[in-house]
Amino acid sequence: MDSLAAAPGTGPNTSPLPVIRAPRKPAAFADLPTGRALVMGILNVTPDSFSDGGRHADADTAIAHGLRMFYAGADIIDVGGESTRPGAEEVAPDQEQARILPVISALVKAGALVSVDTTHASTARAALAAGAAIINDVSGLTVEPDMITLVAESGVPYILTHRRGDAATMDSLAHYDDVAAEVAAELTGVRDKLFAAGVAAEQIIVDPGLGFAKNDAQNWELLANLGPLKELGHPVLVAASRKRFLGSLLVSAGKAAQPLERDGATAAITAIAAANGAWGVRVHDVPANLDAVKVAARLAAAAPGA
Repeated sequence: MDSLAAAPGTGPNTSPLPVIRAPRKPAAFADLPTGRALVMGILNVTPDSFSDGGRHADADTAIAHGLRMFYAGADIIDVGGESTRPGAEEVAPDQEQARILPVISALVKAGALVSVDTTHASTARAALAAGAAIINDVSGLTVEPDMITLVAESGVPYILTHRRGDAATMDSLAHYDDVAAEVAAELTGVRDKLFAAGVAAEQIIVDPGLGFAKNDAQNWELLANLGPLKELGHPVLVAASRKRFLGSLLVSAGKAAQPLERDGATAAITAIAAANGAWGVRVHDVPANLDAVKVAARLAAAAPGA
């Protein structure tokens, strides 16, 4: 029985017993939907993220927004406490953890599958203890050795993102002869370190790192050629939501579109990426992008020979 409204024999002048609800089964990575690309909702518990910095900077508003995304159909909620935009200031791990751990704990209790967006091994470890089930690490080529050890020890899924340098230096490192091939090769180098530490191939998800040490043209080139990334043999996550290269595309009256004005273009990329075999998309606007992945899946099912 899911709940108990009142004890037997209670009358109009007595108070009913409180509703008792069965605990939710913890969300598991293995239970994620199949047959369509997954939707990862972005939850920035920060004052300075490029798109929504400050809107969910305290635990209560962050939890409320995370629950809205969860109830809107997000498959994963990605919780981060440090902005990774170009030029962002670093956040000490203890401050990062103070921001995100109460949020992760609350969302997990509500039944959400949570990933932690962090470059710090100590924060990732604390987040896993709070119930997070996935590590989303955008540190790229500068991954902490302790993070590699943690991924091997924990056995959890790990999102390996391509990035050169850090938030302060990555824009100056956007030099490629063949961006798709070089991104795949550099991710392979990091992956080999993970393998050497005992990380299993099935734990790894790869992300081309749109906007991380890439200029506008390189981002578009990567999106148009995910083949080398897919050839690594791991699921591919595409994270284009509201990024600068979309603002540069959507120019009106000589001004780039602001982050909140980029959701339509984001959904278009989501549909295309999903149709091209992306495992998932990381987005701010969950309902529109969930619609987009469903459209891509239905179109694929209707294709000749499907």
